[in-house]
Amino acid sequence: MSDSTRHSQAAEAELIQDPEALARQESYNVVQQFRAVADMVESYLHPERPFKLRPSHLLHLHRAALEGISQYAGNFRPAGIEIGQSKHTPPPAFQVPELVEELCDYVNEKWVEKSPVHLAAYVMWRLNWIHPFTDGNGRTSRAVSYFVLCVRLKALLPGKLTIPEQIEQNRTPYYKALEAADDAWSEKRIDLTAMKHLLASMLAKQLHAIYEESESGDE
Repeated sequence: MSDSTRHSQAAEAELIQDPEALARQESYNVVQQFRAVADMVESYLHPERPFKLRPSHLLHLHRAALEGISQYAGNFRPAGIEIGQSKHTPPPAFQVPELVEELCDYVNEKWVEKSPVHLAAYVMWRLNWIHPFTDGNGRTSRAVSYFVLCVRLKALLPGKLTIPEQIEQNRTPYYKALEAADDAWSEKRIDLTAMKHLLASMLAKQLHAIYEESESGDE
């Protein structure tokens, strides 16, 4: 399943017309967004700063992903949106702020009760379901999910191939996990089984790479 199959469709004037310039800006923004995640995680590792997920966190990471690319960088979408090749129709724009608040409330209320992987899976699915932005919803959902996972585990997780990077390499399992959660929600159920399995396996792969690197060079 290619990236274009679930690409958001919204009317928006492009800030960068040249494809090569756009690719350079997107690559730059990928680095900037990860740095933003790392800085945010580090800031919440101090015991005197309790964590609460806020809409401002989502907007900050979206701005990092779309800076110089979209006029709506760091802002919620002003109108409806469609997701190509998806059965799901995101909610209307006027509902987005309240739904994002509810997402944050869920994470904050379940912070101790639920596992780190559950919280990360919920954020990744629910933010995609809300689809609060004109573009960059996937990138932002993966960044916020990883941010929540790291803070909940009280560490900026090591590993060269992070969970967001693994998803970028092969998005098919990610899309299938999103669709499974969407199907459950259409029946008024929260079922994140597929997404939790996916994230757990990717976390194991990320951390195992550190173990392998620690033993490289030994006879």
